[in-house]
Amino acid sequence: MTGADIDAPSGAPRFDGRRGRWVGASVPRREDPRLLSGHGRFVDDIQLSGMLHAGFVRSTVAHGRITELDLSATREVEGVVAAYAAADLDLGDIVALLDRPPEEFVPTAMPILARDKVRFVGEPVALIVARDPYLVEDGIEAAVVTYESFGAIVSEESAFAEDAPLVHEEAAGNVLLDVSMFDTPGVDAAFEAAGSGQGCVVDVVTRSGRQNALPLETRGVVASWDDRDEQLLVQTCTQVPHQVRTVLARSLRVPERTVRVTVPDMGGGFGQKCVVGREEIAVAAAARLLARPVKWIEDRREALTAGFLAREQRYRTRAAFDPEGRITALDVDVVCDMGAYSCYPFTAGIEPLMAAAEMPSVYQVPAYRVRARAITSNKAPTAPYRGVSRPQYVLAIERVMERAARELGIDPVEIRRRNVITEFPYTGVNLVTYDPGTYRESLDLAEATLRDEGWYEVRERAAAEGRHIGIGYCCFSERTGYGSEAFAKRKMKVVPGFDISEIRMDLTGSVVVTSGTMNHGQSHETTFAQIVADRLGVHVDKVKLRQGDTERIAYGWGTFASRSVTIGGSAVSVAAGRLGELLCTIAAHLLETRPDNVRLDGDGGVVQIDDPARRLSFEDIADVAYLRSHLLPKDVEPTLSATASFDVAGDGTFSNATHAVVVEADPGTGQVKILRYACVEDCGVVIHPQVVDGQCRGGIAQGIAGALFEEVTYADNGEPSAASFIDYLVPTATEIPDISVSHLETPCAFTENGAKGAGEGGTIGAPAAVLNAINDALRHTGVELDATPVHPRAVLAALDGAGQSQIPPRKEASTRS
Repeated sequence: MTGADIDAPSGAPRFDGRRGRWVGASVPRREDPRLLSGHGRFVDDIQLSGMLHAGFVRSTVAHGRITELDLSATREVEGVVAAYAAADLDLGDIVALLDRPPEEFVPTAMPILARDKVRFVGEPVALIVARDPYLVEDGIEAAVVTYESFGAIVSEESAFAEDAPLVHEEAAGNVLLDVSMFDTPGVDAAFEAAGSGQGCVVDVVTRSGRQNALPLETRGVVASWDDRDEQLLVQTCTQVPHQVRTVLARSLRVPERTVRVTVPDMGGGFGQKCVVGREEIAVAAAARLLARPVKWIEDRREALTAGFLAREQRYRTRAAFDPEGRITALDVDVVCDMGAYSCYPFTAGIEPLMAAAEMPSVYQVPAYRVRARAITSNKAPTAPYRGVSRPQYVLAIERVMERAARELGIDPVEIRRRNVITEFPYTGVNLVTYDPGTYRESLDLAEATLRDEGWYEVRERAAAEGRHIGIGYCCFSERTGYGSEAFAKRKMKVVPGFDISEIRMDLTGSVVVTSGTMNHGQSHETTFAQIVADRLGVHVDKVKLRQGDTERIAYGWGTFASRSVTIGGSAVSVAAGRLGELLCTIAAHLLETRPDNVRLDGDGGVVQIDDPARRLSFEDIADVAYLRSHLLPKDVEPTLSATASFDVAGDGTFSNATHAVVVEADPGTGQVKILRYACVEDCGVVIHPQVVDGQCRGGIAQGIAGALFEEVTYADNGEPSAASFIDYLVPTATEIPDISVSHLETPCAFTENGAKGAGEGGTIGAPAAVLNAINDALRHTGVELDATPVHPRAVLAALDGAGQSQIPPRKEASTRS
């Protein structure tokens, strides 16, 4: 099936919108000249007359009651304009809700500033506003806060302990979510059969460390009050401007029309900025009270310790296999540490619900049981981070495949071949329908790549020489284009999904198109222009994208979950198609022919089909529409504009990929070096190959970071370990290998442009592929690792436990491989 085989829902005429002049071409990116020449405009670049600066007094204890908060000395610091505690601002809390019974979900109210109790180190307690950022720091130091400390919850074990203190009094056992989503018939029978010698049962416990999304640009906001418009302008770096407006208006208890949120250029988000933070609301409230612009820019220490974190999860995965290596049942227990509060709008259910719903991954699992829990702890709250539980549940199921292959004596690639989904559409035991993909094909091509390059021979020669080289694979899917139906299945009170686009043509034949998505590094200005250019048949330079302004766009859900091209791009495409239909209607009238006798000609105009010499340019049509409207058909209004919304029905669509990795492990130092990284992916129609390759490579780099380097740990008292890059290890270009990306292409039937999402796949596959390669490298030592990140000390400790440490006395392991 090709893109041309699938008609647009609107039935509008178009110039081959999926396989035209622009879609599929790596055209020069529109954003690059501005950003690379230093002409980008980020939040911290904004300077307004009379602007003040803000900072936060933050909790120094992880769990305790505020017994004293004295800001009197702060208010006397020269240059300090205001100091606010929670009572001074009187703001409504941020509350994220699921429509689930109390035994399944416990909502938590996140105050904008802590009132009586603090729940993590770094929680904002007071807001200080001063003439410059240095005076803000002086004001923060002058604040007096004392606490009655309680015991801190810093692990699953401490959360579930019998005498554990409660992070939230209403959350018994420190559990925010507890659901058993599936328990299909046949689970117990499958395990009984496999355990009686008819196959095997594997039991794997996998863990992932807590991570920071680490966007290059930290969070920030500039808020100002406009007396003339009676409107609060909030300029912030967020992936979800409309949600910020909604929560801000509710917290301030004002109509939404009095709040305008705009987003300038943004230096990354990765999901950390797709939730609503309390700091931007506090700063906006201060600007409204003071009637002066106020700016807050998060410093890196705040970003590492008090910003939204992610990832910390534990999976106990039991799987039954028959003698041929086919999985017969899966039984999973998932625990996700979500930190101190639920994030808005996704709640604490974002990660455990994702894992439970999609855990079978790309495999044909006939029987499935899962329990998923979200626990609360005295750590910074969790927000979605690129992949959202998929790196973790994929790690779990891929470790299961590796373990079963070893138990049954089957090649690790072959056991995957016997289990991957090959016939589509496929409805899984999890009641999710998977659209056509290339699961088997990507696996075969990835394996062929390493075999053809001779890596299997390299591995065997290295073993004979006493070196430890291993090969690892990860086969997975990335669910993208989550529509309203998919999110509604989670029983969210706020249900994301649709997107809206408006397109307008001017007298020169140029168009401006809006989208409710939000670019933060994905080249939307280029890719959306390509979609419109092919749909209308105009040059890509004639298309301008507008995003990130709640005044221009009625409503939008922003950018997350690889939804921009699938949903936002589809809305843009439908709107462009409707504009094309309007252009054809007007042209047919002016050419005195039937509407079905004209079409967009692909060169900025409309042509008469039966007489190609008769043609009107878009400029000709616009001249009539705007300047000589008396010539228009009677039922056509004098405008060249169209609006469209788009939502993906059902379960959305699935991109897929296989990652193949070769590593070398040094048993003397514990260091791991990646020698080869190959990615074979299928994200449907590729709009801009260079952009997609960049998304794959960037995602893989973040996945490698989670596999080998990045981790936030906590002391028993809740003090975070990583307050700077000295402690929080981030890979550099030296540690990230060259990454080859190969594309397969299965056009999507559910999106207007045939594309599936490509934003998260790299991150999803990397941890499992790298960990599997490490275990293969250590296959002769008896060591098997099931947790990430794999620091050198973890390798050495495992080898010591297996009696395999080869170089006594041990050298101090380097922090980087």
